[in-house]
Amino acid sequence: QVQLVESGGGLVQAGGSLRLSCAASGRTFSSYAMAWFRQAPRKAREFVATIIWSGGATDYADSVQGRFTISRDNAKNTVFLQMNSLKPEDTAVYYCAADPSNRATMSLYRDSSRYAYWGQGTQVTVSS
Repeated sequence: QVQLVESGGGLVQAGGSLRLSCAASGRTFSSYAMAWFRQAPRKAREFVATIIWSGGATDYADSVQGRFTISRDNAKNTVFLQMNSLKPEDTAVYYCAADPSNRATMSLYRDSSRYAYWGQGTQVTVSS
């Protein structure tokens, strides 16, 4: 069992930055792929970024490519999402998720149904 707790959300002006953190419990964190998803009001949950267990490969949604960076510290059981050049359309609840399986291709990690564990979410609001 893995428990995930997000933090770092808040209110920021357009063009600003935020750094989200996701702290995980459990000794097997370092073997899991981790991801961030987000859900805006009245919209479906969408993929943001993912990172494999070693940190050696990452994948991003086109909408955040070049602005967001996902990273992890396996010694601290934590995954991060550095968000720069924020836009009002980035406003959403951001969720951390863990996938205990190794996938054949990075694109498979974009599917939210493959994630076994989820955090409770942290609100990010970007004002214009």
